[in-house]
Amino acid sequence: MRILFAVGIAVFIFQINLDYIESYLYDLRIRSQLTTDNSGNIELIYITPQTVQALKGMPSAQDQNKILRMLIDAEAQVITYDFEITETPGSLAEKKTLAETIVAHKNVIVAGRNTTLKGEEDQLLLRPPFEKISQKPAPKTADLLNFAKDGVTRRMILSYQGLPLLPLELAQHVNPDINLKDVRGRFDFYETDQAYIDFRPAGSFPSSPFEKILSGDISTARFKNKIVLIGTDLELSDVEYAMTPYSRQPNAMTRIELLANTIDTLIRNSGPLKVPKYINWFFILLASFLTTHIVLTMKPTKGLLVLGGTLSGFVVLCFSSFWVFGWWIPMAAPILAIFICYYFFIPYRLIVENRRSWEYYQKNKLLSQVEELKTNFISMMSHDLKTPIARIQGMTDMILSDSVPLSAQQREAVDTIKHSSDDLLKFISAILNYGLIESQGVQLHLQSKDINNLLTEVIRKHEFLAKVKHIHISSELEPMFPVSMDADLMRQVLSNLVENAIKYSPEHTQIRILSQETSSSVIIQVVDQGPGIPADELQNIFMKFFRSKNAKSSPIKGSGLGLYLARYFTELHGGRIFVESSHGKGSIFTVELPIEQGGKNA
Repeated sequence: MRILFAVGIAVFIFQINLDYIESYLYDLRIRSQLTTDNSGNIELIYITPQTVQALKGMPSAQDQNKILRMLIDAEAQVITYDFEITETPGSLAEKKTLAETIVAHKNVIVAGRNTTLKGEEDQLLLRPPFEKISQKPAPKTADLLNFAKDGVTRRMILSYQGLPLLPLELAQHVNPDINLKDVRGRFDFYETDQAYIDFRPAGSFPSSPFEKILSGDISTARFKNKIVLIGTDLELSDVEYAMTPYSRQPNAMTRIELLANTIDTLIRNSGPLKVPKYINWFFILLASFLTTHIVLTMKPTKGLLVLGGTLSGFVVLCFSSFWVFGWWIPMAAPILAIFICYYFFIPYRLIVENRRSWEYYQKNKLLSQVEELKTNFISMMSHDLKTPIARIQGMTDMILSDSVPLSAQQREAVDTIKHSSDDLLKFISAILNYGLIESQGVQLHLQSKDINNLLTEVIRKHEFLAKVKHIHISSELEPMFPVSMDADLMRQVLSNLVENAIKYSPEHTQIRILSQETSSSVIIQVVDQGPGIPADELQNIFMKFFRSKNAKSSPIKGSGLGLYLARYFTELHGGRIFVESSHGKGSIFTVELPIEQGGKNA
């Protein structure tokens, strides 16, 4: 389902025209290029307002003829006029002389600003006396009706209806190997061959004022073997200028500098190469899949970090591939795919998680009710069972203390009843303590007590059980000051440890009980020689209702609550209990109680 959604979004985005956004991102790459060097084969000559002021008007036919002769004598490779030469002031004779000079030299070209259909080439002829001059089309493109529709010039026209235009012809003077089919990034568009311009910022090409050359202030030696473009920069009409990726101001770049960028791109054959559509399709799909996966599987913070890193990496890839290799990888559609998938699937994920949270809440509520019912039931049953068990114990004690002698079989039966009722009472007491814990009902009643006296009492209580199994209990108790504790709870803790040591130790073994005092705590250890606890069970030994595999396989009964309660009561005092054991080598249970502690309630 996720894959289908991702594919659907990718297909939808692929159909959207994102030329405006893509062109803006393309302009960013152009503006951020690290190098702005050009081939060094082009020189510009401008007619500016200062020229008009110096010459008392626009350069006359005589002035232009003079400069043209100077450039020809300087061995300029190609001289191109890119302004309305027919509007040149001067006498008819002066104009004829200028026209004859242009026609006589093949390296002097007049650029036309329009293209004509095949068979209409006569429309490129100029008015008399310039009718013998044939213009070479060099139209300016702008993204108006197609592409980005923002009026910016990004493309150059190489040929129209199979006929090469002026920029390619001029570039071939410097780079004869360049031909139409070999132009990098060439594409077909409405019977034209076009390519993208490898722009340089305005002012990147060397330029000279017309009047300075005419007066001899600038040596014409600089024009030797150069393509010389003569044009205007009068700031009178938008026709003289073009908007470029560097600036969207109407007068961002003059026509002759735009033509210089076009020719220079062809000389270096460095036009940006737009990658095939299938690569764009691949990145859109990849962005959709990745975003969908991240949003639906990762935690929000981690997902945003991964998504941000992926987006940054993609942007770096697009910019660096453009700077280094001139590859134009479309960015708009993949970025849009990321945002659409993110904002589409985030609400879906919130709905799913909200529903899941509601289900968890309902289940937790039900479990809480069941747990409460279970606790109440256990508590009720435990209290109700203690009365008949007490009666059974009282009857067995009365029978055993009666003066009427019992047969061996009767005494064994009564002993069995007594021991069973004792075990059942211990089990019920453990359940009741557990119920108190679950209901947060255990409170400490702290008194200053000597832990050694408590240990001695516990040892004395369990001596008979130890003698039955021929187990020797030895105690090594260091003298110590009284400790603030709840004696009843700690008695249960120590009794559980000693009783477990006796129960699970083989006959004819020894149990050691030690106590010592440090600067901050009292330490009690119960060391046995029992079967030990497997390493994989040590972390679970203090969990409620947990019983070791060794304990389960033995005839010894237990509730699995003794050690859980021991840990709980110890931690209630601010202490800790832990075990060290290895399978087959016995166990060491250690209880640490802080000397200075006020206890805590549960």
